[in-house]
Amino acid sequence: MPSSHAIFVCTMRQKPSKQSLFAKLSILYGEMAAAYNDVASQFELSCTGCPHNCCTSYFLHHTHIEWAYLWDGLNRCDDEKRKGFVQKAADYVRRAGPLLAKGIPPKIMCPLNDDGRCQLYDHRLMICRMHGVPSSFIRPDGQKRSFPGCKTCQALYTGLSTVPVLDRTDFYRRLAELERQWLQDASQPLPRVKLTLAEMVADGPPET
Repeated sequence: MPSSHAIFVCTMRQKPSKQSLFAKLSILYGEMAAAYNDVASQFELSCTGCPHNCCTSYFLHHTHIEWAYLWDGLNRCDDEKRKGFVQKAADYVRRAGPLLAKGIPPKIMCPLNDDGRCQLYDHRLMICRMHGVPSSFIRPDGQKRSFPGCKTCQALYTGLSTVPVLDRTDFYRRLAELERQWLQDASQPLPRVKLTLAEMVADGPPET
């Protein structure tokens, strides 16, 4: 009969369920939104009526768990709507290819955007939630990276003596830990994907 210690170790090695990790990711996303709103409110920054649509920005995403969570949202759509998103994603990838080959970041509307609004808002990826306000984070090697925020936000804080900044460091750390649990991988660094949201939709859900 195995000892209680052996049972404990075996239990600790079991991969958490997909839904439990999705629940933790949803909580983390909620905390990101709260932190973002706290900083945005200090500038009275709002996406409503903004002439610069961030959904045409070229973003790359790097986690399997977010990719899988995005597909969790897609699979909650009816078949016709989901197929429509996949077709729009494939069209995005086709149109973006020649531009990227020339070193030009594409400015193409996100395939999940319909009539100016994200149709999978609750499942949108981290960078979609954090882009806009000034932010920074400390990399594992101690290097600091900073971002000035979107054009609209920069115009709002021009001339201010003190500019509030959203610190992404802890959010990144916690997301990396969820990714580690998702992949059951203790290696450093974690294996990463490097895909646009459109590619994540067009390619189907991750195999992990």
